[in-house]
Amino acid sequence: MRKGFGMKDSLDKRYLTPTAIIDSHHRTIVHHAMDTIGGSTDPVKQAVKLYYAVRDGIWYTPYYPFYLAEHYRASNVLKSGRGYCVCKASLLCALGRASGIPSRIGFANVRNHLATKELIEFMGSDLFVYHGFTEFYLEGKWVKATPAFNSTLCKKHRVAPLEFDGRKDSLFQPYNLEKKLFMEYVADHGTFADIPVDTIVASWKEAYGKDRVESWIASFEKSGGKPLNDFDKEEILE
Repeated sequence: MRKGFGMKDSLDKRYLTPTAIIDSHHRTIVHHAMDTIGGSTDPVKQAVKLYYAVRDGIWYTPYYPFYLAEHYRASNVLKSGRGYCVCKASLLCALGRASGIPSRIGFANVRNHLATKELIEFMGSDLFVYHGFTEFYLEGKWVKATPAFNSTLCKKHRVAPLEFDGRKDSLFQPYNLEKKLFMEYVADHGTFADIPVDTIVASWKEAYGKDRVESWIASFEKSGGKPLNDFDKEEILE
């Protein structure tokens, strides 16, 4: 553990400790973290390398299972190579902890003004409840890192890929490259040391309707956990 964080020991340990979901001790997570950071010893440079590895190395899909702890387990996300924002944030958090960087998960509600027609119909809303991102403790402060959308997907949706330098918060841009509304942060749910799966599912049922969410779960059970739609083939609303 590096010195000089300026936090209480209990906080240091909580954000460096593996959990059943953020399994930063798993051998595949440790190996991936070490391979990604290479010989770098600077925590900021390490965090940046980890960010881009997750942003572009894990494919974003909103049609990913969401109702069990295993769906967010970092080692499972790494193995599957895809997931939605909370899955990717969980993996990035685990890689940070495996590298010795205090890491935690943050949540917010965001309104997506450039969602696809199919996704809006699927969700019944353009509000993304409990959108997830990662926070790293670097150079004496918490810095937000949002690895959700891989660069290829951003280009298709005419949005600049979200960058991260380890010193400034990496948050969704309010506008796309054509100056159209993109993302709007509408609520802050705070930060967590682990993924609050039950809270996410309950919040989704409240926001999208119990019947709709339970129908998603039933569909995932029937499909064996495979994505329900192909987000790559969907076009954004104009």
